[in-house]
Amino acid sequence: MKYKKIVLAGGNGYLGRVLTDYYSNKAAEIVILSRHEKLQERNVRTVLWDGKTRGKWAAELVNADMLINLCGKNVNCRYTEKNKAEIFSSRLQPTELLGEVIRDLVEPPELWINLGSATIYRHAEDRPQDEDNGEHGEGFSVDVCEAWEYAFNKYDTPKTRKIALRMGIVLGHSDSVFPRLLNLVKMGMGGKQGNGQQYVSWVHELDAARCTEWFADHPELEGIFNCTAPEPVKNAELMRIIRKAGGCPIGLPAPKWLGIYPYRNRIDTEKPLGFTKAFAWIWVQFCFSKSGRRSEGYFTAKVDRQYYRGSNRVCPRNELDKNALAELNY
Repeated sequence: MKYKKIVLAGGNGYLGRVLTDYYSNKAAEIVILSRHEKLQERNVRTVLWDGKTRGKWAAELVNADMLINLCGKNVNCRYTEKNKAEIFSSRLQPTELLGEVIRDLVEPPELWINLGSATIYRHAEDRPQDEDNGEHGEGFSVDVCEAWEYAFNKYDTPKTRKIALRMGIVLGHSDSVFPRLLNLVKMGMGGKQGNGQQYVSWVHELDAARCTEWFADHPELEGIFNCTAPEPVKNAELMRIIRKAGGCPIGLPAPKWLGIYPYRNRIDTEKPLGFTKAFAWIWVQFCFSKSGRRSEGYFTAKVDRQYYRGSNRVCPRNELDKNALAELNY
């Protein structure tokens, strides 16, 4: 096995299942920190924790190859004051707790990836957003993202490399945004939302999992990274593709006043620009870089040169087969 142990904090949700499946044949042991008991399945073991207090679960972090923090209440809910408080606490408390425990361990995990959100950037239709040239937005969701990253960096963990991974909208057929969009299509409501010109920065679930392995394989990298497919797609085009895959050529649009928005739209992709100032742009091949097809692509990220040496190409570019969304079992 490539890895001895991988720990998924809050790993019972959609992305946790994606990562569990992805690493099931790559890790000797996968440990899920969860509030709910579950019988062991093959090499996947569940350990109870409450995400608030130290306990026996902390021993699972010792000498782990990788810890991926997935904790956080699902934002697919009405933003009542109660839900907003839970969205904050369900992210900040476990993240701070993990940082405190890792700081105190003699043999902590080698790598800690905190799955955050690219929602931290402003809604932009004029240009891509990144940490070098982008701008943070305003509002509740942005406040959550900023507080979450602050909690992630609260404790110094000199023995553990840290990656703050700002994830775009993850698309997969089993859960998250895509099935909800497909349901709208099947009900005849699969037209554009609003004016349809807002960009959707997305990433295929396979690429979301693959990028975590890529970080594990490159110990020279740490800091903030965006994970989205290289080419964002406008909402109207995305819905057209899903209607085609679902065999529904026509769909009623949802005007803004109806408030039917299954996701928040952002532009947060970056282009591979080579070296710029004190950063290097790293290229890694994506399986799915364009909506509706499987093709060549890149995972782009900024890396301080003190952590990165050598060529800016970390993997060869290969021409991949192009397939329609329908052929991807979408």
